[in-house]
Amino acid sequence: MKRVISLVSLLVLAVILAACGNSKGEGEDKKITIATSPAPHGEVLKHAKKAMKEEGYELEIKTVNDYKVPNKLLDKGDVDANFFQHVPYLKAEKEDHNYNIEEVGKVLTTPMGVYSKKYKDINDIPKGSTIYVSNNPAEEGRFLSFFVDKGLIKIKKGVNIEDAKFEDIVENKKDLKFNNKQGAEFLPKTYNSKEGAAVIMNSNYAIDNGLTPHKDSIAVEDKSSPFANIVAVQNGHKDDKKYQTLIKVLQSKDTQDFIKKEYGQDVIPYEK
Repeated sequence: MKRVISLVSLLVLAVILAACGNSKGEGEDKKITIATSPAPHGEVLKHAKKAMKEEGYELEIKTVNDYKVPNKLLDKGDVDANFFQHVPYLKAEKEDHNYNIEEVGKVLTTPMGVYSKKYKDINDIPKGSTIYVSNNPAEEGRFLSFFVDKGLIKIKKGVNIEDAKFEDIVENKKDLKFNNKQGAEFLPKTYNSKEGAAVIMNSNYAIDNGLTPHKDSIAVEDKSSPFANIVAVQNGHKDDKKYQTLIKVLQSKDTQDFIKKEYGQDVIPYEK
């Protein structure tokens, strides 16, 4: 009889432990830890928390103000996802670091702008001037696009502007110099110090530093920009239910309306 009771006790204990294990697993699966830049990305995610909670998911937001950190965190598994980059940047990061990361979907574009405390128009920038840009090689074509559009620079035939590099310049009418020695987060300081003729920076850094891109820039991207920011996860997980739920919420009309209300033309929600 004691042996039977012991066996029954063991079975009951096993069931309880299994149930606890399943509960823990389910709890973990319902949580998404996401690394993101402060504004607008972090603010958009904060807005999405309510809708995610209604879908049964907890969204934990980790704010990081350094482009090199979020992919490191994601690749190591310290976070479940990140939201700060566009596809060309992710492609370059994967090539440089062998990150096992993939896109889930596009959410918004932070239009890049040209800012100057000295000139009102790109055409006013004098010959031989220095333009300060970030040290992000994935955005060299993006920097050049402003000057290509104005006819001041030409790049090699057959090279798409989003893939262009400084070495692809074949004509530079004003002999403009591009200083790419610093990280994007330092460009607002360069702008305020009045170094160079102009500074090119993303709207998120401009907004964080009290600038209004469509008001304070001398040129800014429009909604045709191919540099929409994405949610990324580790390879093989983009179709996981929780990430598909997250991208559904972030691409929803409610989120799009929030972005338009909060940022106007300075942040452009992605529309399928």
